[in-house]
Amino acid sequence: METALFFPIPNLPSFFSMFLIIYFLAYFIVFRSWSSKIRPEASSCLISLFHGTPAVFLATFAIFSDQNRGFSSSNTKVQNLVLDYSIAYFVTDLLHYIIFFPSDILFIGHHLATLFVFITCRYLVVHGAYAILFLLILAEVTSFCQNVWTLATARRYDDELATKVYAFLSPYFYAFYSAARGIFGPFFVYRMGVFYISGRADNVIPRWLWISWMFVIVTAIGVSILWISNLWFELFKEKKAKLEKKL
Repeated sequence: METALFFPIPNLPSFFSMFLIIYFLAYFIVFRSWSSKIRPEASSCLISLFHGTPAVFLATFAIFSDQNRGFSSSNTKVQNLVLDYSIAYFVTDLLHYIIFFPSDILFIGHHLATLFVFITCRYLVVHGAYAILFLLILAEVTSFCQNVWTLATARRYDDELATKVYAFLSPYFYAFYSAARGIFGPFFVYRMGVFYISGRADNVIPRWLWISWMFVIVTAIGVSILWISNLWFELFKEKKAKLEKKL
């Protein structure tokens, strides 16, 4: 097994312990005064904040520090570190959903599928991290906005500041998310698919595996586009209702 890059114990247990501690601190200290109905979601947002933006910077560094980067290139130590970081986060958040929202099949399925991609890239084939981390950047570049928006949404009916943050942030977050998931994401996945279909990665990433990756990624992007489209619809409906009240 590869030795830990920066930690005296393996990276994955270190990161998992870190996210678990952050979750407990969020649930029992940071959001202790919040309603029991929204404390779990708020705690999930906090660990997401500690994952999303750092993951973007770490993944960017991991990608561009590799001079041999490509869709079939072997993973570097730094790239494996970032994969471990994200695996630990998704395992922690998966446990959150299983415990507090076991009926939320969509998010549980999303986390399981994402873990399948990350784990097989990191531990099974040890190739392809360039593609997976680039997609991670596109997925998490909106993380800070999304988590602030989610926290504001949770409190917008009982907190004046949250109401203002929600109203101000919504259109900007929706536009940012739409660009990342609806434009740049599909373009990169198209390039990824063209490369894998050519067969140039078959000797290091089995065909059944990259097909599985593509299915998970395309499905995730499709669901993301449907989600943000629904939010745009709700926003326009709210704006229309406000205008009608003024008339």
